[in-house]
Amino acid sequence: MVGARGTGCAGAAAGARPGKRPQEPEPASEEPSLLWARAPSLGDGSDSGLSDSEESVFSGLEDSGSDSSEDSTEGQDGASGDEGHGRTEKTAGQQAVSTPSSPPRTEVAAGAQDEYAEDSSDEEDVRNTVGNVPLQWYDDFPHVGYDLDGRRIYKPVRTRDELDQFLDKMDDPDYWRTVQDRMTGHDMRLTDEQVALVRRLQRGQFGDASFDPYEPAVDFFSGDLMIHPVTNRPVDKRSFIPSLVEKEKVSRMVHAIKMGWIQPRRPRDPTPSFYDLWAQEDPNAVLGRHKMHVPAPKLALPGHAESYNPPPEYLPSEEESLAWEQQEPSERKLNFLPRKFPSLRAVPAYGRFIHERFERCLDLYLCPRQRKMRVNVDPEDLIPKLPRPRDLQPFPTCQALVYRGHSDLVRCLSVSPGGQWLASGSDDGSVRLWEVATARCMRTVPVGGVVKSVSWNPNPTICLVAVAVEDAVLLLNPALGDRLVVGSTDQLLGTFTPPEEPALQPAHWLEASEEERQGGLRLRICHGKPVTQVTWHGRGDYMAVVLATQGHTQVLIHQLSRRRSQSPFRRSHGQVQRVAFHPVRPFLLVASQRSVRLYHLLRQELTKKLMPNCKWVSSMAVHPAGDNLICGSYDSKLVWFDLDLSTKPYRVLRHHKKALRAVAFHPQYPLFASGSDDGSVIVCHGMVYNDLLQNPLLVPVKVLRGHTLTRDLGVLDVAFHPTQPWVFSSGADGTVRLFS
Repeated sequence: MVGARGTGCAGAAAGARPGKRPQEPEPASEEPSLLWARAPSLGDGSDSGLSDSEESVFSGLEDSGSDSSEDSTEGQDGASGDEGHGRTEKTAGQQAVSTPSSPPRTEVAAGAQDEYAEDSSDEEDVRNTVGNVPLQWYDDFPHVGYDLDGRRIYKPVRTRDELDQFLDKMDDPDYWRTVQDRMTGHDMRLTDEQVALVRRLQRGQFGDASFDPYEPAVDFFSGDLMIHPVTNRPVDKRSFIPSLVEKEKVSRMVHAIKMGWIQPRRPRDPTPSFYDLWAQEDPNAVLGRHKMHVPAPKLALPGHAESYNPPPEYLPSEEESLAWEQQEPSERKLNFLPRKFPSLRAVPAYGRFIHERFERCLDLYLCPRQRKMRVNVDPEDLIPKLPRPRDLQPFPTCQALVYRGHSDLVRCLSVSPGGQWLASGSDDGSVRLWEVATARCMRTVPVGGVVKSVSWNPNPTICLVAVAVEDAVLLLNPALGDRLVVGSTDQLLGTFTPPEEPALQPAHWLEASEEERQGGLRLRICHGKPVTQVTWHGRGDYMAVVLATQGHTQVLIHQLSRRRSQSPFRRSHGQVQRVAFHPVRPFLLVASQRSVRLYHLLRQELTKKLMPNCKWVSSMAVHPAGDNLICGSYDSKLVWFDLDLSTKPYRVLRHHKKALRAVAFHPQYPLFASGSDDGSVIVCHGMVYNDLLQNPLLVPVKVLRGHTLTRDLGVLDVAFHPTQPWVFSSGADGTVRLFS
């Protein structure tokens, strides 16, 4: 019964929607009339036992009448099945037949027969009785207002998408005249009269077609004198009696003038006022209020040179006059040549007078002048707070020993892993081995060419020194120190057995002859190109060599145990200056003129590219921890890189005045040094913290001098002692110096 009643209500509401007011249906038979009479009582909230939620559900079914009538029939079948009575099924069927489906669009009938047909109100909709309430208030509700009977007018269910609207636009010929009624939410079809009204309004015409805006006007007042006037109002009394309010205002103004509060208007002085804009104004002047005004500098007073009859010493000679004419105008002391005239009457007009006055006006007009407010800042506050050098000891402070013996400039040096011996290479074609503690030359090995690089094997169990001479790398056994280490080194080199089929290599390994072995030479690695640098890996089995050539074979890596050579690169990225092995990880650092590349040897790929922002990189050193790097350049810069921070320099130090030749890190102490062509060695404190959030501390602590400049060259190489805070330096004066 509930389903049947709800359907009846829906049918009643749907039947009452098309018109402005619900019309009484014609009594076709008894049963439909009973159903129609019963529907309003069910829709009323007083007699029905339905709640608001149930009513809204049935109202939603009522609004869905725009769909097919099959949905309502299925709903009625479900309700009759629940009740199980034949009478209910019959009633529901008759009700479904008598309930018309509401059309999707409602055409507004012009001749509707109801009591509101003659209503001239344009603001009120008859079906929706909400009045002038803004319709935005109903945006969050399912209904849009209430009808005359107090029932809710629910918004229609709009499930049509843009495709359906496009199909309606193509198929429906009346789509262009269909609008949506904001009061009910339904679509309305405009009649021809309404369309004509809209078009007249769009053209700026009057809404009434029968209105003539150009009809002749009828004067309400005629020009003829009439017996009875239109208005016969007597004259006011205030028109001929003085006003007391105005009298009070006048008395107030007179009192103000007597007290001096109101000054009478004085005639303005027509003469304009002029004042000197660039004069030194007093505080009471017009420009005295401008505190930032700076007066223009005054011209210098004329001296004896400007006189028409100057003294003889001010008159230039012919050579001075010729030199004055050849000088630039900005370099001349005087912008004119002094001349002598017999009398003031004979002085001609100054030719550059107008030009100089014009330039003076331009200077006064265009030159900005502003008084700078001086900031009271202590100069010591601008200096960064750095620790005192004496708190950062130990570091080398003075010259301790001088190693003399080379006859030409000493290009390179290297210290043994134990710190007892020192090797140095010179342009005199010899390699000298020194005892560090006594500065005594223990051995001199002639190599027959300029020594470009010397590197002691870092493995303490191997006693070998690699020397780069011309196009070869010589492996020397200096036979110094422990005899067991010397013997084991020769035994290690002698255990090598060459393969049956030698592979093609970029370098040739040659055994030394008996005569050369007596001089200390063990192996010779020939490259065919000049060798500029040789450096060992930390374990002492591999060494990297830099060749002075073009192409991808600039860097070669040699393996001592297997006597193999290989070229790790397939293409070149510029002229290679220095190479270095990473002390901890399998990385190879290659420094070219403008960049430093970091390669992973196992993955065989480029890991990082550092940009030093230097014109020409000359030297490179890696921190013992492996996370920092320093580079020296020929443009007097020392660049510190933090590999974990960025590819750009962390700090750029410009302490030297000339080109840097060498840089070095201390293996144990937080020290690094740089040698330059200015003949000085600068030692800096470089503390690297384990905390990644704390930046390295870089403090220059000492400038060491001792080398003399020779051929505009100073310090060529620096190296630290492996265990002591000592630094060695080799210079162009042919000496090696120890600073401790």
